[in-house]
Amino acid sequence: MKKKYFIGGFFIIIVAFILGFFYFQNPAGHLNKRKYSQSTAPTLFFHGYGSSANAEKHMVNAAKRAGVTKTVIRAEVDHKGQVVLKGKIPKNAINPIVMVNFADNQNPNYDVDAKYAEAVVSQLSKTYQFKKMNMVGHSMGNMAINFYMLKNAQNKNLPQLQKQVDIAGHFNGIKGYDLPEGVEVDSKTGKPSQTTAAYEELLQLRERYPENQVSVLNIYGDKGDGSDGPVSNTSSQTLKYLIGDRAKSYKEHKFTGKMASHSNLHENPQVDKMLINFLWGK
Repeated sequence: MKKKYFIGGFFIIIVAFILGFFYFQNPAGHLNKRKYSQSTAPTLFFHGYGSSANAEKHMVNAAKRAGVTKTVIRAEVDHKGQVVLKGKIPKNAINPIVMVNFADNQNPNYDVDAKYAEAVVSQLSKTYQFKKMNMVGHSMGNMAINFYMLKNAQNKNLPQLQKQVDIAGHFNGIKGYDLPEGVEVDSKTGKPSQTTAAYEELLQLRERYPENQVSVLNIYGDKGDGSDGPVSNTSSQTLKYLIGDRAKSYKEHKFTGKMASHSNLHENPQVDKMLINFLWGK
């Protein structure tokens, strides 16, 4: 009997030690000032087609657990482009996150999606007077971001983009929809041999995207067939030709395996880790 109590007590001590270790590594709700930059610039997350801000939760919660921020709000955008901010960002809040939610979440008109993004940025600027920001997009969210930049890259009255993360971007089309058949991409420049109408519009970014201002991380997945399912790697890789030469830095990373599928990329712990280190790591 004594032996059983001893073993049970020893087990409890070990568990308490492990939990304590992780607590003191990053106590719940505490900022990890040692690992992450202490900026007041917000990071805006944009979801994909037919989705919602719920698709952003995994990445956002990972950032909170890591000690990046304690502040998360939502920006609800209705079908008319009106924005309601839910929650408040305290003065001098560190690395605040804005989860953007489009009510009109199945609109393939990227100019309209960009207007929704602009409405969010404008409302945040009006409410909190931010001067800088970061943006993260998944799938169609990337088109909202890049078409927003197409219109507002030189607009100094709005917060200036510092870091951009594109996840599962279909810049030059979607498989079975508008991806050019037999398209090839130059491995050095990212230039496609054929282009969609949307990509033709985005080509203006080669002249408009801010020079030496924005650090860009382009993440895509390969299930083993050169795509994440609906989005081919070649389509994702064409972002480089649009902004790679003008960005402050441009990096690409391909994830593979089961968690590299289109909808799994924003639920992938390895993507979380890379995103967190890129956006906020010292």
